[in-house]
Amino acid sequence: MLDWSHNAYYQRLLLRHLPRSCRRVLDVGCGSGAFAARLAPRVDHVDAVDRSARMIEQATRHTPGNVTCVLADVLVDPLPGRDYDAIVSITALHHMPLENALEVLAAALRPGGVLAAVVLPRMDLRREWLVEIIAMVGHRLLGVLFHADRLLRGGNAFTKEHHTRTGMPVVLDPPLTTRQAARVATAVLPGARVRRLLFWRYLLLWEKPIPHNSSPAATPSSPTTE
Repeated sequence: MLDWSHNAYYQRLLLRHLPRSCRRVLDVGCGSGAFAARLAPRVDHVDAVDRSARMIEQATRHTPGNVTCVLADVLVDPLPGRDYDAIVSITALHHMPLENALEVLAAALRPGGVLAAVVLPRMDLRREWLVEIIAMVGHRLLGVLFHADRLLRGGNAFTKEHHTRTGMPVVLDPPLTTRQAARVATAVLPGARVRRLLFWRYLLLWEKPIPHNSSPAATPSSPTTE
């Protein structure tokens, strides 16, 4: 009853990292389409991809007309487009080899485009024990506040989807810690930034370099904190 969705909580963080001029976005691992639907009013078009047929069926029902939902595995199937202004993902990249995924997604970005992903890390108690303790306390406190909001005002902020009902896949033991993911990301994408977020996620950000003989198609937004 006091549980809430960390994925929904971090949607706003990713939205803040979209380029200022953002026409076409790729949502990787779109699930039931919640984030694609939130992206839709802000951009011209969203390509939402997922390798689960059940998820794509739900996303198609729950997203507006400028969202194209595509059944695809980004490591196997051709992407529905190229030269994206932004590629976003919420808790999907830990389902696939990170190095391979970053290579594919980087190739699909336009120069100056932004890759922004929230990813589930492997627990690293030796280095992140303090964050884990603060997260547990903060999760409970916010759970009480969100529950009170639902009771008093009928709000549904950060309502958690039940995976058994939606069929959304769950990885209980992600392969990489935050530090390991940072090493992989910077090796594949020089200049990539990875930082641990409070509630059991890390943020991966990368802006595709613009060749010196090209002019930027859009100016990416300045990095912000959560």
